[in-house]
Amino acid sequence: MKKVAILQSNYIPWKGYFDLINTVDEFIVYDEVQYTKRDWRNRNKIKGPEGLQWLSVPVEVKGKFHQKICDVRITDKAIFKKHWMTINQFYRKAEFYKDYSDVFEEYYLGSTSDYISEINISLIRRINNILGIETKISSSRDYIFSGGKTEKIIEICKQSGADIYLSGPAAKGYFDTDMAEKEGIKVEWFDYSGYPEYRQLYGRFVHGVTILDLIFNEGPNAVCYMKSFQNGH
Repeated sequence: MKKVAILQSNYIPWKGYFDLINTVDEFIVYDEVQYTKRDWRNRNKIKGPEGLQWLSVPVEVKGKFHQKICDVRITDKAIFKKHWMTINQFYRKAEFYKDYSDVFEEYYLGSTSDYISEINISLIRRINNILGIETKISSSRDYIFSGGKTEKIIEICKQSGADIYLSGPAAKGYFDTDMAEKEGIKVEWFDYSGYPEYRQLYGRFVHGVTILDLIFNEGPNAVCYMKSFQNGH
């Protein structure tokens, strides 16, 4: 049995994103779909002394409503140095910050890509390495598909040899499970609820922040606070 997830890339995603990756045999980056503004593609939240703060990458969207995520260009690459300065400022007192800061500093200060999708995928791969996630990462560009939202996903699943499609719960509103199961693909929904709290700086605990928060605060123990590692993956 082969299980796949098909999802758009996010900028330094939260822990649930990596749990989804670690639960499947192949994670297919679905960046050939329309870019959506004010979403997770180019931004995420970190926690600081004044509360939650967005780290947002400025991208070219004016007059490009129909552009694909993979075609979205970054308009100010100097932002990565600013993001790194903010991360350093907020997390340098975290217990495991020094153990992992070099990996991210090297990337943030040396990043050259013009495209947000490439930035996202590169950071996701680095974080997978830190967490010990060995799932195959591929691109929707490796597959040929057409039709509506459900048909496209089914085509990718079939071409990848998947028997099971694992999706986040947000897709329940539009994904046709009956259509998938008629094509021999079982649909499962990932449950993002019930995460345990971990040590976190700056007051009241918040789950919905970038995975960097968990890595810097818990280091090698980060996986103890993720569901997929407790389930034998």
